[in-house]
Amino acid sequence: MNERPTLASHGLGPGKHSRLRRILFDHGLRNGTALFLPYDQGLEHGPRDFAANPASSDPRYILDLAIEGGFNGVVLQIGLAQQFFWEYAGQVPLVLKLNGKTEIPSDAEALSPLNATVEEAVRLGADAVGYTLYVGTPAQEADFEQYRKVRADAARFGMPLIVWAYPRGSAIEAKGGRDSFYAVDYAARTASELGADVVKLNFPHPDKTEHVPDPYGTAVSAQQAVDAVVRSANRSLVLISGGSHAGDDAMFDKARRSMDAGATGLIFGRNVWQRDRDESMRFVATLRKVLEEHPSSAG
Repeated sequence: MNERPTLASHGLGPGKHSRLRRILFDHGLRNGTALFLPYDQGLEHGPRDFAANPASSDPRYILDLAIEGGFNGVVLQIGLAQQFFWEYAGQVPLVLKLNGKTEIPSDAEALSPLNATVEEAVRLGADAVGYTLYVGTPAQEADFEQYRKVRADAARFGMPLIVWAYPRGSAIEAKGGRDSFYAVDYAARTASELGADVVKLNFPHPDKTEHVPDPYGTAVSAQQAVDAVVRSANRSLVLISGGSHAGDDAMFDKARRSMDAGATGLIFGRNVWQRDRDESMRFVATLRKVLEEHPSSAG
């Protein structure tokens, strides 16, 4: 098991430190772990994502769910944050997502364009901002430059920066795929080296070894892979995604392995709100039990 980074080890300025401390110790379980509820799928995937639970198309349903479920934060794009978050300000931390794209053109070679600023996040009362960084696409140069400006603004305003580190592109698909151990490990290291305060990653799949570079073709366990990925993020805090819907037992197993590896928390969206409300609450209660077993120091 890796040693879980603490806020004191992070070298954060007072603005970022106080906001992250508020997220980790004033909300959720208040034990230094985090459970986030992302709700940017309406942009990323379209209204079809709400078909399984039509009530989830209403942002107020999601915000109520975040409060009732004891989440450490909810992730919104700027339009929904402006239209709905004011009713819930102070009850659950807001992570304002600064970029995003539709799924209509392929994301294989894409750049996720900015649609909001850190300054707007401050105005809306956000406690953190989110940025999707596509690692491995031909648009990487423009992506890094766009990200550099966001990172500078986040430092200037004392706003924690959460990076969705997503391997993408034909070169990634030719080397094991976007959720291979190789790709996720590379994305974790990239986000850390580019100054992410928190890194959001998918759970790595060490069985996806076709055409991956050495030493990623060597057989390792799922636990060894997620251990390595969290280690590659260095002192950046790590959030592991629920990923595509699988059986609940498999998702709980991934959650436990992630926390055992030293992750700070979990970020589960559709796996939560595509269920009816009662089932969502039962699912979240089990995730909270996993986090209860992995408290983190405030130091």
